[in-house]
Amino acid sequence: MQIRCRKLLAVFFVILIAGVAMSSFKWIGKILYPINYKEQIADYSNKYDIDPFLVAAIIRVESKYDKNALSHKGARGLMQIAPVTGRWASGEIGIQNYSEKLLYDPDVNIEIGCWYINKLNTQFYNNLELVLAAYNGGSGNVAKWLNDSNYSDDGKSLKHIPFKETELYLKKVKKSYDIYKKLYTSDYFKNNMGK
Repeated sequence: MQIRCRKLLAVFFVILIAGVAMSSFKWIGKILYPINYKEQIADYSNKYDIDPFLVAAIIRVESKYDKNALSHKGARGLMQIAPVTGRWASGEIGIQNYSEKLLYDPDVNIEIGCWYINKLNTQFYNNLELVLAAYNGGSGNVAKWLNDSNYSDDGKSLKHIPFKETELYLKKVKKSYDIYKKLYTSDYFKNNMGK
């Protein structure tokens, strides 16, 4: 009887330790993979029919949530919007008195980023890899690669990405995207608005 009690107690402690470890993993994971600007991400991902966790992953990889980020190529803000994309989007979306300074505004930046991802989803048939490659390497380049047998066998997917930066970008965003989906519940944005 005493041996059985010890075994049950040991099992209880193993389960307890496993539970604590799992909750610590999520807690630490949420520090490493935060979601800031929840309201803007929720609003604009909903408006443009984008998974908000994908938007969070792109922001994490592009700027690490630094709204003042500026790339060596001149892309600005949270989602690293290029000035040419900002001008194009502002006309399409109807942003009044547009200037490049607005790309540092989280509302404007996230809306333009979501709008652009939606455009890429339409152009590339919701193929996540092609959309991310186009977001980073340019939609014109991805269209060319799809028509080149060195990079695509079927004209619908890429077997090789010639830009190393874009290839690494794809891996980083997909990894972050997977982690966000594991760390946060599917109704996270609905339950945490404004927090």
